[in-house]
Amino acid sequence: MTEHTEHTEQLDLNERLRLIESMITEGRRVTGNWGWSFVLWGVAYFVAIAWSTLGRSSLAWPVTMVAAGGVTGVVASRRTRNHPRTGIGRAIGSIWLAMGVCCFVLMFSLAFSDRLDNHVSLAIVGSMLAVANGASSIILRWKMQLACAAVWLGAAEVGCFGSANQGMAVFLAATFFCQIVFGIYAMVTESRQRAQGAVHA
Repeated sequence: MTEHTEHTEQLDLNERLRLIESMITEGRRVTGNWGWSFVLWGVAYFVAIAWSTLGRSSLAWPVTMVAAGGVTGVVASRRTRNHPRTGIGRAIGSIWLAMGVCCFVLMFSLAFSDRLDNHVSLAIVGSMLAVANGASSIILRWKMQLACAAVWLGAAEVGCFGSANQGMAVFLAATFFCQIVFGIYAMVTESRQRAQGAVHA
């Protein structure tokens, strides 16, 4: 009787582990499906930086961020229309939505009150992106995204202690690697998983 119970408990434990692994895999696939948004926002950052530097316009960041948010909303609604959302997908999406809304409201308020400078903006944006990437990486057990969190946290520290030129260089590098490169990596990974799933099916 004891052996039977232990065998049943072992099967139950194995089943739970398989469920957790499948949820993590699904979460990574969902993140990969959103890889385009990492690339979009990375490009939006570069556009806003170029516009604000070359055009000296205070509208560069608000206009670019609102435009990127609008594009994200339209594309996301079309892509998710026929796909049921999973629990882990909702959790990851909630982290990023909360980060985006908080970052936008805070940055807009600081800019409107004329209390925003390059050091503060890099510290805030870097920290918020570090939190979102870090939380996502912990849920998904994804070392690549954890590396992005570490890079963004490092960028935030440079914003606090470095010069304006150092901060800008680090922000550009972090944007390239943690938004554009990671977004492409996530899309390629998701595409490979989809192809493997089709082969196994």
